[in-house]
Amino acid sequence: MTEKNFFDKVYEVARLIPHGRVTSYGAIAKYLGAARSARMVGWAMNNSHAKDVPAHRVVNRVGVLTGKHHFDGTNLMQQLLENEGIKVEDNQILDFQAHFWDPMTELGSDFMK
Repeated sequence: MTEKNFFDKVYEVARLIPHGRVTSYGAIAKYLGAARSARMVGWAMNNSHAKDVPAHRVVNRVGVLTGKHHFDGTNLMQQLLENEGIKVEDNQILDFQAHFWDPMTELGSDFMK
């Protein structure tokens, strides 16, 4: 069995984010045991298009749509989130904590082992 690379692990976690929920780059990095690698999670999201990954559900630690310029169209990331019932204003998710999905809490520590 081949070892999964970091990007593949990021994609695996991102695919589990439920419809209508969001998480942060840092939350995924922390879950994967690489707490200081939020930027690398961002790079993975930037390269995830055409890989069936809901990258629009991954935002920065305060709910800002920092990756929106990597989506086709001016407001595609926002539109995808709004289609899932998440309100966005000035590129920031409103009531971010109510929509936040923490992989550490939701998946437990055994998922990636």
